[in-house]
Amino acid sequence: MTEKKMIPPNTLLAFGVVGGLVGVYLAYFLAPMNPIFVFFGALGAVCASVWGADVVRRVASYGLGTGVPSIGMLALGMGIIAVLFGLSLGLGPAGPLVAFITSCVIGAIIGIISKKVVGMTIPIMVSATTEIAGAGALLILGLSIVIAGSLDFGVVVTEVVTTGFIMMIYIAGGMAMLHPHNSNLGPDETQDRLLALSAEKAGIAVVLSGFASVAGMGAIAVTMLIGLFIWYIFWGKYYGFVKRDAYKVIDVGMLPTEEEMQ
Repeated sequence: MTEKKMIPPNTLLAFGVVGGLVGVYLAYFLAPMNPIFVFFGALGAVCASVWGADVVRRVASYGLGTGVPSIGMLALGMGIIAVLFGLSLGLGPAGPLVAFITSCVIGAIIGIISKKVVGMTIPIMVSATTEIAGAGALLILGLSIVIAGSLDFGVVVTEVVTTGFIMMIYIAGGMAMLHPHNSNLGPDETQDRLLALSAEKAGIAVVLSGFASVAGMGAIAVTMLIGLFIWYIFWGKYYGFVKRDAYKVIDVGMLPTEEEMQ
């Protein structure tokens, strides 16, 4: 089996940071003119989730085991705190950037504590927690503006936090960043298959966020269609990579009935 040339970490970092921030800011500035443009936030969230999934892949290669879900849930938690803090300052357009930087700082502190206090010997622990926290913040910002139609602190609290949709973002975002590694780990794990699954799961998160949006029917329809498109394209890519990497793919058919099992 020959794997495609791997994408370097710095390339994915640039993809996640630039794509995430550009998507969030396009939605931020264009949504007031037409709510349909909140879909840019969704695209930014997809970029962030793919970046985050690759960071999880790299740090988990040191043997995190059950720590994979833990580090991701921690990252999304840090992202929520940082996003609410950054938006609450009332800095206008600077709010999302402050939220992103704050999440990275919190992530770095958590990484330092993990190494110096807890005693984890993973060489990339600090950089990994920093990146995962940043990816989590961008993912939350992108999906929040899809739902709320705005990144005004009061609107986000009312439409995303109070309604409980923040938990949907937390779980769906976590699936997009964490599930790919747990699903693909092992001696036959490949980066392209893992990242395809991350994008596919992010597509589902976009559909759910579009469904929950209060930005109007146009925004809901466009965002959900984009999410479905992303899901469809990357599900096909993922399945193609599975067939490429697996020894054999067979159809197991329907589960046997009770009568057939007797």
